[in-house]
Amino acid sequence: MSRLTPRVLWLVLGVGCLALVGGSLILTAWMDLRPCGLCIFQRLLFIVLGLLALAAAGLGPRRGVLVPGLLALACAAAGVGIAVYQLWVQVQPAESVSCVGGDLTFIDLLVDWLGQRLPTLFLATGFCEDTGPLILGLSLAGWALVGFSGCLVVGVWALASRGRAHA
Repeated sequence: MSRLTPRVLWLVLGVGCLALVGGSLILTAWMDLRPCGLCIFQRLLFIVLGLLALAAAGLGPRRGVLVPGLLALACAAAGVGIAVYQLWVQVQPAESVSCVGGDLTFIDLLVDWLGQRLPTLFLATGFCEDTGPLILGLSLAGWALVGFSGCLVVGVWALASRGRAHA
């Protein structure tokens, strides 16, 4: 029976994250969804997380894997936080909380800048408080939380098994 090596874990994580981005693009077009700024930022985090995981897979169990590995964990943790915040916004009473208006945050500015350059990937046209379609009882923000949480678990597993890969 083969054991999942850190390299395989990072590879699965990287390909999985990029597949989630592809799936979000397909869902957006197919269901005519209007992603909000937080949705787009989560998409960006999945892209960065996927690329960092692929870099970690390329480095294998060497010491250099720590940098992309820890950065990937930071992206996954940030994604968990953003998804939890978006879910919180979505459960508030109608018109009591919105992610639009007020002072622009770093996320707003980054998403706007990216949306101007690559609108197919990063154009935000929706509102964070809209739950959109439910898939198996979860909004897309709920599924993002599941995805980022899974990434966090796999990333920790890959880093923890790194030392055993040398043995």
